[in-house]
Parts: sequence; C-alpha cells; structure tokens
Amino acid sequence: MISTPRRIVLSLLSAGLLSCAAPCTLLMSGCARVRIPEPPPPVEKDYARPLPAGMPALRKITDPARLPDFRAAFDADREGLLTALNLSIGWFAKPSSRKFFPVQDITHERAAASLAAFREILTSAHSGDELQARILAGFDVYESVGCDDAGTVLFTGYYTPIFDARLAPTAEYRWPLYKAPPDLVKDANGECVGRKLPDGTLEKSYYTRAEIDQGAVKGQELVYLKDRFEAFVCTVEGSAQLRLPDGSLFKAGYQANNGKNYTSVGLALVDAGLLPKEQLTLSNMIQFFRQNPEKMDEFLPRNERYVFFQRTDTAPMGCLGVPVTERCSIATDKSLFPRGCLAFVDTRAPLATASGEPAKARWRHFALDQDSGGAIRAAGRADIYVGIGDQAGRIAGWMLDEGRLYYLFLK
Repeated sequence: MISTPRRIVLSLLSAGLLSCAAPCTLLMSGCARVRIPEPPPPVEKDYARPLPAGMPALRKITDPARLPDFRAAFDADREGLLTALNLSIGWFAKPSSRKFFPVQDITHERAAASLAAFREILTSAHSGDELQARILAGFDVYESVGCDDAGTVLFTGYYTPIFDARLAPTAEYRWPLYKAPPDLVKDANGECVGRKLPDGTLEKSYYTRAEIDQGAVKGQELVYLKDRFEAFVCTVEGSAQLRLPDGSLFKAGYQANNGKNYTSVGLALVDAGLLPKEQLTLSNMIQFFRQNPEKMDEFLPRNERYVFFQRTDTAPMGCLGVPVTERCSIATDKSLFPRGCLAFVDTRAPLATASGEPAKARWRHFALDQDSGGAIRAAGRADIYVGIGDQAGRIAGWMLDEGRLYYLFLK
C-alpha cells in the first residue's frame, strides 16, 4: 500500500509586545528599544512515535464534550459502508479471527456483537439525530491517543493503480513485479521472519529492495511494467490492476513482504530540496522521476521494504483477507488497534471535482479497520483506501491531514 508516511511542520508563532521602558514625553527623543523575542523554532510532530511501554492505543471517552458528532456521516456512502461492514462481520465468523483478541478490554464477542448492532442501527435509523442518539445510548466510544497523547492522528490515502504491463519482458517492458520466493519464511501472522538457507537454517533477515532490484530473486517474475517508478508504486500500494495488450486487466494482489521498514521516498526528495513540501503529491513524484530518471538509483533503494504479488481474480484485499472498500476501509497498526472493527474518522480529505483537481473539505465517515501498511506503525497514523485508477491516485496523493480516529463498541 502507498501508503506514504510524510511529516507536517507546524510553526508555533510567539507574538512580541513592543513597549517602552518608561512613559514617553514631548521632552524625550523616543522610547527605549526593547528586544522582540525571537519566535521559537518550528516544531515537528512525530506521527510515528512509539507508545511508551504498556500504554494502550485506545482510551474510552468519559467526557460527553469530547464525543464526536456522528450525524454528519448519516448520508455518507451507505452502500459502501454496508459492504465493508458485512465483510468484517463475515471475518469475525471465522474461528481464526479469535486469535487476535482481546485487545485491551475488547473481547472477540464484544467486537463482533458491536458490528451486528451497528448494522441494525444503520439500516433502521431515519435521521442523523436518531443515529447519534442510538449510538450514544448503546455504545462506548474510544479514541486513539494519537502521536501526542492528545488524539492527533495523521491520515493519508492509498489506492490501487492501473498501469500497462506485459506477461513477458520486452525491450520496453522490463521492470518486473515479483511473486513471493520459496525461501521467504513467514510466521503465523504472515509476517516475514527471514530467509531459509540451502542447509535448512534460517537467516533472520531477507533481501532489501536494492538486492531484489539487482536480481536476488530472479526467476520469480510475475509481470513486467515499462516504467520503473510505476513498478515501485505498485510495491508501495500493495496491489495493482495491470492492463495487458488485449485490454484485459491482470490483477496483482499482495502476497508477502520482505520484512524491512518503510521509508518515505517523497520525504527524502523534500529533505534533499528536490521537491517543495507543499507540492509533495504522488503525481508530482511521478513527474519528477520521469524528468529525472537518473535519480531513481539514488532514492528508490532508500525504501528497503518490498511487496511480493500473486495473481488474483478478487478485488484489492486487506490484511484480513477480505476486499477493501473505497473510503470505507482503513489501514492501521495491527499491533495496536483491533482489526475488523468499526471506526469513525474525522479529518479533512480531498474530494473529486468537475475540473479533476481534488478539493479538500472536512470529512467525517464511518469505516472498518481492515488493512495494515508498512508505513502505518503507530497510534498517530492511519491510511484511508480511496479506490482504483488515476483519479483515486490523485486523491490519495493529496490526502495528508491531521484528524481524530475513534472506535465504537457496545457498552
């Protein structure tokens, strides 16, 4: 998933008051000069800040003044929300889902019952006011502690790109996506734990992106793209739909990863002074690398994380093994947050316009926590799935705002 974790710098301005050391009179030439304090340096929020040991990621809201207003989401994409909700309900019905609970005081039974109860409210409430009243009467609302213990969460977006591809390499199509190699070893949760050596022992590390690009897993090619950065985008987003010469779509879905940490290439471009922070969007990164292809050797290997793919006939899948739903599925750190559960997002997000350029507005929406991501590793980060294709990519590229993340569970 592209999930591109990017930093926002917030300036804290300190106002200096110019005053005289003594009252001014007509006999005085002027006031004594008073030094205006220098403003403090910019403060950078660490959205990826790990929680202190033993600190839970969610806290129950006990102050009614801190409860969110759910009414704004009453008319928002009812069909998509019900689709995502039913997929989570189906996942909870599988015995394998039980191993991920409890999370804090949230049991498997309570989480599953919460989804069923919310579905009944969603399908029977006649107004936003009724929705709000029934939720507050029947549910406890939890909030993420965020990156600062004040609930601040940075929201980004990810999508499924559509690129041209070939099943066999040509002079033009020569950048492969790889399937998971047989020597990659995963644990029970599907996480990479290392590489199985020829003698059967385990090396507790796998190849980096640079080593993979240099042929470390040669023979595992699945499909070929003509643009190196497009292939890179696929390995960040975690899924792709690839257009073959006959017009059919080859659906590439997530299969595994190499266990390395995610590093933002976009942020590296900003730090190097090659792309202004305010212009850090996916479309601008694509344009930059097309104009400066020699820079890919320098910057792309900095993100050591690599995703392996498999051909699939399904819609893009999340970490639960169920399809993700446009604007109704989110990705969070699954070591902190309860998977499959009902969330509520309050942030700003770009929306499509007639001109094709996204415009931002406040966005309050129910969503299901159905995915994870290499860049989503803290209580202060969340990723919203925004769909398939170029327009979704433009919206995902513009999605970068703070907000609040809530979860709902039956009392």
